[in-house]
Amino acid sequence: MDRFVVISGCSGGGKSTLLTELGRRGYSVVEEPGRRIVAQELATDGDALPWKDGSAFARRALDMALVDYRAAHYGKGWVFFDRGLIDAAAALQHSTGEQALQRFGQVHRYNRTVFLVPPWPELYTQDQERQHDFAAAVAEYERLLEAYPAVGYDLVILPKLTVAERADFLLACLKQQGSQLGRIS
Repeated sequence: MDRFVVISGCSGGGKSTLLTELGRRGYSVVEEPGRRIVAQELATDGDALPWKDGSAFARRALDMALVDYRAAHYGKGWVFFDRGLIDAAAALQHSTGEQALQRFGQVHRYNRTVFLVPPWPELYTQDQERQHDFAAAVAEYERLLEAYPAVGYDLVILPKLTVAERADFLLACLKQQGSQLGRIS
């Protein structure tokens, strides 16, 4: 789906803040499955947490990302996802060895351009829902740098700018992509 745009990358790199800005500008946004799952599991004393049961967490993230993906079809215009199916499939593959990337990455497509936020130590913070350290966040980022191109996506690394400038940059990239395809989005 050309109008489904994934913003992925390093934990604590500003994805959610960027999604908030895009939502403020009137675009449809889909919150990160992982954060929602962690909040639910913490509230119910569950075990599907990345630091307790990584494979159960990844499977839940994959299920939630599929629901999000299907639900987004009913809207119009750009839909920005804070992570998506590829992130969940990469996490599942990393935790179990199961070949989830190829299975999910080819069937449920997003815009061919995926925007990645790079590691940004000055922004990174741990909290109740983000208990992994910065080194683990960087390792995840490096896996995603390989995962998305492995299933046919082009990556654009978002520059370390203010939130508004990052949103402008992302939207300009999409507009340029639309122009190259013979349409303006």
